[in-house]
Amino acid sequence: MYSALKTIQNTARRAASMSTAAAATGKPLTIGLIPADGIGREVIPAARQVLEALPSDIMPAKLGFVDLDAGFEHFQKHGVALPEETLAALKGDCDGALFGAVSSPSHKVAGYSSPIVGLRKQMDLYANVRPVISGSAATASGEKRAIDMLIIRENTECLYIKEEEQFEGSDGKYAIAKRRISEFASRRAGEMAFSMALQRDAMRKQLPASERTWAGRPKVTIVHKSNVLSVTDGLWRETVRKVYEANSQYKAGVDIEEQLVDSMVYRMFREPEAFDVVVAPNMYGDIISDGAAALVGSLGLVPSANVGDSFVVGEPVHGSAPDIAGKNIANPIAAIRSAAMLLERTGYGSAALAIYRAVDKVLAEGQIKTPDLGGKSTTSEVTEAVCKQL
Repeated sequence: MYSALKTIQNTARRAASMSTAAAATGKPLTIGLIPADGIGREVIPAARQVLEALPSDIMPAKLGFVDLDAGFEHFQKHGVALPEETLAALKGDCDGALFGAVSSPSHKVAGYSSPIVGLRKQMDLYANVRPVISGSAATASGEKRAIDMLIIRENTECLYIKEEEQFEGSDGKYAIAKRRISEFASRRAGEMAFSMALQRDAMRKQLPASERTWAGRPKVTIVHKSNVLSVTDGLWRETVRKVYEANSQYKAGVDIEEQLVDSMVYRMFREPEAFDVVVAPNMYGDIISDGAAALVGSLGLVPSANVGDSFVVGEPVHGSAPDIAGKNIANPIAAIRSAAMLLERTGYGSAALAIYRAVDKVLAEGQIKTPDLGGKSTTSEVTEAVCKQL
């Protein structure tokens, strides 16, 4: 087990060093654009516009873009949600990608499976990284508190393997869903959580103490429900803890705790400032991270990155929002921040920081806001305001 852990660590380090080296040479950076469904077709072009607005002294690489197809609407037209041509272009032509949103139906549709789930599996994007940051998050008690939480969601397993069956019983129909939890996937998610806890701590130490939202030692919270699901969640819990126990650097520099998933949700809304890095199986992580968006005001603000050892796909947390699609009122901030996360993971930290700061300034000024934040501005106006700050 220890040798397998070292292999994961070394692979991650090589990927990071390669991306940094590529950035240093100023080589072209090719980004696949997959708007998919609904407002994805509005927020992904907005993210591209911001990327193209980066000054050359901040973004030394020439940016290239490849428009790619996927989504439920593509499935309805062509019978496939994630075309082989899209996968081939991502693997052969792109350094990273941005994915918009998908309108997956709530009922079973023959032949259809979620393209983003398929993309994560095909590109081995084993962790979904979701930062939740606010200087004045609204808690359940109505108090305003500063939070700086990072949610690491295992991205390839759990109930999202989508193996379900329905049967006829003596009392009517019943359905069974299979849930997969493996040591391998749990170990990789745990490794990312602990390594990113240390990375966040190193970045915080570069700031004056007065500007640090998190003042204590880095901490990783392991989320599970092993008091009920003792086999699957038990394996998850034990494996992530073993990652910690096997690494002296983690033990020396990171605190560790556990939370049952229901207690995690309760505490997250009562005292979100109590959490630093949270690591969870796929379904729990999906629910927690969407819920955490309420702390900062809107799903339209929360970015994410689907991360593997050699590829990254930025993806706003929000859905396809068909009720507002095509009205030019969707909030593009989550997609823009997701583009910055892509740059950060591919070695262009200065460019990513410039985007983060531009977005933060627009939000702090509070003059240009889409309806989800109580404003009347359009997608285009918010995008232009961020570009202006660059």
